[in-house]
Parts: sequence; C-alpha cells; structure tokens
Amino acid sequence: MSRNAEELADKIREIAGDAPVRVGLILGSGLGHLAGAVEGVAIPYDELEGFPHAGVSGHVPQLVIGQLEGVRVAVFGGRAHYYESGRGDAMRLPLEVLKALGADTMIATNAAGSMVPDMPTGEIMALSDHINFSGLNPLIGEQTDARFVPMKDCYDPALREVFVAAAKAAEVTLHQGVYAWYSGPSFETVAEIRAIRTLGADAVGMSTVPEVILGRFLGLRCGAISAITNMAAGMSDESISHSHTKAMAPLGAAKLEKVLRAALPHI
Repeated sequence: MSRNAEELADKIREIAGDAPVRVGLILGSGLGHLAGAVEGVAIPYDELEGFPHAGVSGHVPQLVIGQLEGVRVAVFGGRAHYYESGRGDAMRLPLEVLKALGADTMIATNAAGSMVPDMPTGEIMALSDHINFSGLNPLIGEQTDARFVPMKDCYDPALREVFVAAAKAAEVTLHQGVYAWYSGPSFETVAEIRAIRTLGADAVGMSTVPEVILGRFLGLRCGAISAITNMAAGMSDESISHSHTKAMAPLGAAKLEKVLRAALPHI
C-alpha cells in the first residue's frame, strides 16, 4: 500500500466519516447515474491527488462515499482506461485507496458488446471469467513477488451466486459468461470478434480486466457485471459507436441497479 493511498484515505475519512467502507463499485460508460442512488458525500477526482482524469464521456469522475441498501459503499463514478494514457495500472491508486478505506470487495460494471445471439442489447451478464485478449497487464513493473497473482476464480464464485440469487429475487434475467478485454479505443474488427468467439468469449469490452487483476493483487474479492450495449462487429447490422454505447447503456443499467440493490445486503 502506497503512502499516497493512506494519505488520501485519511483525507476521504475527514470528509465522509470514519466508518469503514464495505464494498467498492466501479461504474462503466453510461452507468454513472447509479452513484446518485447513494446517500452520502461526492468528492471530485480532481480533489484527490493522483486520481486519474476520467476523460471519457459517459463517466462522472467523482468518488461517492455513503450508504446503499444499508451497506457503506465507495462508488467510483468514472474509471481510467488503458487507451487514455497507455497505462494499464491507471486504476491502481484508486483501488489502493478503496482497500485503505476498509473494503474487502470490489464490483466492477461495464458496457460491453455481445457475441451471443441470445444475449442482445439491454441484457446484463455476470462475468464468470475473462480472456486478456490485449496481452497487457497492470502489474508490469511491480517489483515484489506479489505480482505473481493467481487468477483462478478471480471472479469470486460465491459473489456470483449472490448476483444470481439477487437477479432471481428482482425478476431480472442475468446471463453469465466470459468477458474479453480489448485495449481500444477503436472497436474490434469482424475478424477479431470471430477470433475472440473461437477462444470462448461471450462479451467484449475495453475495461474491467486490469481492475480485477489489481483487485486480486490487493486481496479484494472481485465480481463484475456487464451491461450489453450492442452486438459485437459482424453479429448484427447495427452501427457501433461510443454514442450508441451511451444511448443503449440505460437499458441494461436499470436491470443492473435492481440486481446490485438486491445483492448488496447479502455481500
């Protein structure tokens, strides 16, 4: 844990109170409105030295600390992506701060493209595993042996069972599948999607995997849910763009919020 993370955690406690955080939530493109459901204090990233500038439209760069369904949470309204700076570890400091605030669980959300015909736009998918199609890693340069992080069950099976039960209780269909990380910022080609499907992926996106690697490095229990905003290249005739992603994200966001609200008391 870096000294900077401890200092930032102290600053956040001065603003939001000393009670330890239980769960961290990272919100993806078009999903930032979920932070508004939290009863608490919002701190802009630019007031937290070293936090990344979330420069992607559809993200709200602020940290919200407060209560959601009776659970004290830290909600990251925006994330930094590899494609913004070429840094795979751009979210390391925020996650170190999350750990310093007392959290033992991290839940990431993202907007993703589906490669499964029966999982169309507007559906949501709990990640059961991932394929690091980019080949990049946020722990490159880490000097300690802690960098050799085992990734079996990196998406905690017990946590995923909570998501499944929560979805059933909320009467929401929750798919499960493998997520492939593509670095972006350009979208994937038809040939790349064909390759990723052959490798066994069900959805593709430009985030989450670095955060889960970092989360496991820090000893956090990790889970993730994708909001399907489009069919991947070659899977349909729809035009894929970031504007389309932001426009379609609310379709899955409403379902995702129901599942998270139902799940949190049981995490």
